[in-house]
Amino acid sequence: MTNPQEEQEIREGKFFAVISYVCFLCIITLILKKDNKFAFFHAKQGLVLFVMEVAAFILSIIPFLGWLIGIFGYALFLLVSLWGIMQAALGIYSRIPVVTEISEKVIL
Repeated sequence: MTNPQEEQEIREGKFFAVISYVCFLCIITLILKKDNKFAFFHAKQGLVLFVMEVAAFILSIIPFLGWLIGIFGYALFLLVSLWGIMQAALGIYSRIPVVTEISEKVIL
């Protein structure tokens, strides 16, 4: 069970945690809710996903191979983002494989 203080923090940061998985909106959360552990956790994961999306976009310029990277990359990032939004809306600290490991190394 979570304590009342943690539950309050999750309630206060839930909206910002959800928008963290929508494109570049994670930057808003990183600026406005840096002190909220729940929102900050999801914002860092959202930032890593955003950087990966940008990398996939850049790689999609490569003829043929880039097209495959683009299609599969965008589909994967869409699914992962939707899953992150759902977990954040439920108030869960969800660990996304690979993304969480990278986000824990990011120092902001």
